[in-house]
Amino acid sequence: MDQPNYITPDGFAALRARYEELFAGERPKLVETVSWAAGNGDRSENGDYIYGKRRLREIDRELGWLSRRIKAARVVDPRSQQDVSTVLFGATVTLADEHDARRVVTIVGDDEAEASEGRIGWNSPIARAVRGASLGDLRRVSLPSGEIEYEILEISYPPAA
Repeated sequence: MDQPNYITPDGFAALRARYEELFAGERPKLVETVSWAAGNGDRSENGDYIYGKRRLREIDRELGWLSRRIKAARVVDPRSQQDVSTVLFGATVTLADEHDARRVVTIVGDDEAEASEGRIGWNSPIARAVRGASLGDLRRVSLPSGEIEYEILEISYPPAA
């Protein structure tokens, strides 16, 4: 992984919780089921065994991915940003396009992005375009649907703890 995995404290906690849920919860139960199913004889037609082994591979693959993402994580707390006048990681930004349609987005880690909730990954086209911008700046974003110009109307960060 050549780029650090920037992530908020909440996003990091969610990754860790998912890892623990799989590693300490779901996987041991599944191993027990597969062991039981293996002891029932013919494995070629044993649905519990076949499904269990397949699900174990899926869990192990996800655990490996989560482990790599957690290891590469660089936790950045948006409440500790020094320069709150520019768009940096963790900023909540109000944008207006050429038709004055407004959009509010929060720049978060790629692993915690959820566009339908207004959280966009810091490597997304919009986030890359507005990073470093100040109030009133115009930024052009290339999207699959074409280019859009956004004006930065508001920048905010969570209050310091």
